[in-house]
Amino acid sequence: MTETVRTGGCQCGAVRFRIKGVLGRASICHCRMCQKQFGSFFGALVTVPKDGVEWTHEEPSYFQSSVNIDRGFCARCGTPLTYRQPGGLEIAIGAFDDRSDLAPRIQVNYAARLPWVETIFDQPVHQDPDYYARQEQIISFQHPDHETANWPQQGLKI
Repeated sequence: MTETVRTGGCQCGAVRFRIKGVLGRASICHCRMCQKQFGSFFGALVTVPKDGVEWTHEEPSYFQSSVNIDRGFCARCGTPLTYRQPGGLEIAIGAFDDRSDLAPRIQVNYAARLPWVETIFDQPVHQDPDYYARQEQIISFQHPDHETANWPQQGLKI
């Protein structure tokens, strides 16, 4: 039997991880601290196996957001990466190279959600073909969604 290995990291590629083992609970958290950490409506996280995470480049920097919670991020590009609490570590779902099977299965701190968050996907879809043609011309400096031997450890500099 082969062991499951997952990879991911920050935008610039300075912080990269490899996880061996089965991932746990995928969730979204509506608390204000997650909203602020992610700069978004909620934080999407998945629990990782104890001692199953290997930082393959740099490790995250941490901000202690409460008495028993540390939130990890890349000090170079700012990507939010982890939620560390006494019971374990969770990693931002968006930081995984392959996120296709990491759909959240539970909502945490639901009472703290923004009142309109439940209707955001009911809004009209932007359909301007010129906009999407311009998007396809963007040259991204972000680390690709896979391991690479020749990516600068500190990411690309503009």
